[in-house]
Amino acid sequence: MFALVDGNNFYASCERVFDPSLRSVPLVVLSNNDGCAIARSAEAKALGVKMGHPAHELRDLVRRHGLVMRSANFALYGDMSRRVVAVLRDQAPRVEVYSIDESFLDLSGIRDRLAFARQLRERVHRWTGVPNCIGIGPTKTLAKAANKVAKKGAGVVVLEDLTAQDAALESLPVSDVWGVGSRWTAQLAKLGVSTAAQLRDAPPDLILERFGVVLLRTQRELQGLPCMGLELIEPDRQQIMVSRSFGERIEDQSRVEQAIATFATRACEKLRRRELVASAVTVFAETDAFRPELRQHHPSRTTGFAVPTADTRLVLQAIRRMLTCFFRPGCAYKRAGVALLELARPATLQGDLFASMTIGDDRLMATLDRINRRFGRGTAGFAASGWRSRPAWGMRQRNVSPCYTTRWADVPVARC
Repeated sequence: MFALVDGNNFYASCERVFDPSLRSVPLVVLSNNDGCAIARSAEAKALGVKMGHPAHELRDLVRRHGLVMRSANFALYGDMSRRVVAVLRDQAPRVEVYSIDESFLDLSGIRDRLAFARQLRERVHRWTGVPNCIGIGPTKTLAKAANKVAKKGAGVVVLEDLTAQDAALESLPVSDVWGVGSRWTAQLAKLGVSTAAQLRDAPPDLILERFGVVLLRTQRELQGLPCMGLELIEPDRQQIMVSRSFGERIEDQSRVEQAIATFATRACEKLRRRELVASAVTVFAETDAFRPELRQHHPSRTTGFAVPTADTRLVLQAIRRMLTCFFRPGCAYKRAGVALLELARPATLQGDLFASMTIGDDRLMATLDRINRRFGRGTAGFAASGWRSRPAWGMRQRNVSPCYTTRWADVPVARC
């Protein structure tokens, strides 16, 4: 049996943990540069705020209904997610972290699963402040479906027997089934399949012929036949990308180069954290596609390394060479990014009789990472990046909350 623990309106809930004034009021968390809604409290949903709703269209709700808009604070959300997962790992030996707000648990050996789930739900809420719902089923897809039902008010739903599964799947739209997107929903509707129960009971040969093995696997999971186990170890990435939209259009090429160097530094940090090396790097920049009257330019270049590396210095040297004649005068850039490609673990690389399998100073990079982990990002860095300044290309975040759990200066002070 699988359980899916899902934080309710996770980003909004994280904001409310440390700011009680936000509780019971409509709250929206905005995307990078305060562009659109990426999380909504139940009160905001009741006002008609949709996912992806542009922020400038919400100003009327701010005036009339007291809607509060907060800039995204991913440092806070990531740390709160780690705290939730720590509670889950303390209660269940096998946990798969599926996303920042969702985790699958293996409940094998637990007899009273309903009592266990209720206790776990209450503990996560009490210890972290994050409200959550739990769905339980014999497959991961049924656990997902149970969680959808649990969000309607029950809090915990167990789909252990066929009677409970029938009742839940008959009321669940096929669009809410895990892995069924809008395109498949439209195609299934033409076949008369509009609920999860109808998808479960559809002819398997028809599903395989029209949609392929992926949806057939989903159908079998809805029938209670496990096709997916827990992924306890995250698969190695094939690439790592760091990119950002700038808070304003930047025409100064040196500032865009600084942004690219900063993104490359952070990409290399992620690369080393996963104990991987890269064999190639891509750099790109984009002007504002939403302003077609402005001069447009979307350059991109890729280069390979003779020997794979995780050394930030070597990556920055390669990028510096690629940025020669990279920009176009008179163009104002709105976005840039860096991607590390062809990733692998050093132990799996093809050996060479005449050279080492990787290049770079691993001890120096490990020391740099250790300093930044202990004393905070930006304590030590590279001159090419914006590691100590608040750059002009930084994101626009007018209403960002403090980093309550990851920055000493922002730790809440309790007064009696």
